[in-house]
Amino acid sequence: MRAHTTITTLLVTMVFLTAGAIQAQISDPIPTEITKQGLSVEIREVARLPDTRALHQAEGDALTLGWARVSFVRDLPDGRRFANDSRGLLYLLNGNNEPSLYANVAEVFSSSFYDSLQSGFIGFEFHPEFVRNGLFYTVHGETGNPNEATPDFIPPGFNNDDVTYHSVITEWRTTDPSADTFEGTRRELLRVGHVVEWFRHPFGYLGFNPTSAPEDPDYGLLYTSGSDLGFSNGGGPNASNPSQVQRLDTLAGAILRIDPRSPSESSGTKGVGDYTIPEINHFASDNDPETFGEIYAYGFRNAHRLSWDPIDGTMFAGDVGMSQVEEVNIVHEGNNYGWMRREGIFNNGVYFPDGNLREVFPLPPDVLDGQTEDGFTYPVAMYDHGEGQAITAGFAYRGSIPALRGKFVFGELVRGRLFATDLAAMKAADDGIPQTVGSVEEIQLYVREANGNRTDVTLRELVGEKMGTTVARADMHISRSRDGELFITSRQDGTIRMLVPGTE
Repeated sequence: MRAHTTITTLLVTMVFLTAGAIQAQISDPIPTEITKQGLSVEIREVARLPDTRALHQAEGDALTLGWARVSFVRDLPDGRRFANDSRGLLYLLNGNNEPSLYANVAEVFSSSFYDSLQSGFIGFEFHPEFVRNGLFYTVHGETGNPNEATPDFIPPGFNNDDVTYHSVITEWRTTDPSADTFEGTRRELLRVGHVVEWFRHPFGYLGFNPTSAPEDPDYGLLYTSGSDLGFSNGGGPNASNPSQVQRLDTLAGAILRIDPRSPSESSGTKGVGDYTIPEINHFASDNDPETFGEIYAYGFRNAHRLSWDPIDGTMFAGDVGMSQVEEVNIVHEGNNYGWMRREGIFNNGVYFPDGNLREVFPLPPDVLDGQTEDGFTYPVAMYDHGEGQAITAGFAYRGSIPALRGKFVFGELVRGRLFATDLAAMKAADDGIPQTVGSVEEIQLYVREANGNRTDVTLRELVGEKMGTTVARADMHISRSRDGELFITSRQDGTIRMLVPGTE
């Protein structure tokens, strides 16, 4: 970032900006640097998935794109642990965290492709009653072959001839939920068409609210990531299209909440795909036939990770910025999070006569200090690209590491920096005043050597050591275990690591 460490810092920045021309582009949105303030945590290796670099080489998957591309680790209530390799493999980890192949997703979907870090088998989640109903869900990317499948949704103003790629959500039903390998059936829930040149910002997250109990109306409802489907920077004539976001008759930029049951099973209202629109959804009951009832919140660029605080159910989204600001948002149903009009607490340049998507401009002072509402919901923590690039994950930590309790832990995907913000400060910043945000600090990672000595490390150093070479990208993702601990994974070295209580 250049993070802000206090609200006062942002106020000083505001005064400086408003003293000059209000339309001036901002070259350094958050001037104060993120620093390490004494927060350090031990990181320990727990598993490594098999080397799959030889797979899909004919499709251009370079060796430099990693041993196994791990993006999610999921724990079931019965104690089983699963992890994916986005080259199309879903693994079951035994009690010793040794992986065995549970399902070969790549074998099933012939149109899948694996030539970028956002392609392939991107995400998965198990139904909260998987041990009884055998249901789990996956999302993957495919090439947009019009002769094979027609999307359920194509962005407004385009048709099937414009489609370049598909994001596909699938429901799987295993015949034996206790088995170590999958055998069963599948059903396609949703197929979304991308119309830009490159496969960017696919649907990548699937999740159930883990704080919902069976008696809650939210129980069993599936959430997806909020994706602009690559319109920010997808290339080609259809890219950078502001008209595709900030609207409610599209899936672009929206977090969806769906009942994954087919309407033929639920007898409810059909959504865009073969799923049911929950009656409790805000936009399902707004009496506007032009809005999509499955939309939960909208105005996101690439909210590719969602999470909930297990204490009070607060919902968080990490939204990847364009070229300036990365965001942590508290998500409220029905709210608009601003993209492409806003990036962080700034105006995006695309709406300025001489600006573009890669630039930001100051908000009017009365909006920045909350005197005037503009209809957008603003981040509760953020950093800028002086500190790193794409934001990853984010969890309210309630586990066994005393130093992290009461903090929100998130990261920077490329460099692999790990950050923390006080949870109470973030929730206090959810006050409708854009300039109030939580302070961000960096977590120092360390390992214990065999002789007991402590060595400070970075994730990128650990990945490079594992790969036997210097790596430019850490490609970090974060997952949470069933007992609230945090997994740190990389799409480079196939290794699953965990943050653990230190042994001082």
